[in-house]
Amino acid sequence: MKTVAEILKAKGDSVVYSIGPSATVYEALALMAEKNVGALLVMEGEKIVGMITERDYARKVVLLARSSKDTPLRDVMTPAVIYVRPDQTTEDCMALMTQSRIRHLPVMQDGKLVGLISIGDLVKGIMSEQTFIIEQLQHYIAG
Repeated sequence: MKTVAEILKAKGDSVVYSIGPSATVYEALALMAEKNVGALLVMEGEKIVGMITERDYARKVVLLARSSKDTPLRDVMTPAVIYVRPDQTTEDCMALMTQSRIRHLPVMQDGKLVGLISIGDLVKGIMSEQTFIIEQLQHYIAG
């Protein structure tokens, strides 16, 4: 079973995009589009104060007929951010994401942000692990 640290290493790009809570929803959407990501951490300095996702935009802005240019993130962000540690397994993360109905998890180590993983990152890691196991079994059987 792969760990979060292995997923982050395979991912390579350890840049975590963030924005401040006083920024507008429009500014967050523009940054997400520019960076081709589906979520941003909302941070004050080094402290995570929330997360904003495309789902938050759809449910808390569009469906409530709010203006994305006039709505600050602090009004629509998810303030209770669930996170994981680098030593946790992909299985732990998938269970947490499924139970909490979320798609992104910040990775924290010793109180510091070290990365962000998505459900796509986990699926990719699980698939590569399964491919490796299948290849090993095929080699064993053919051997």
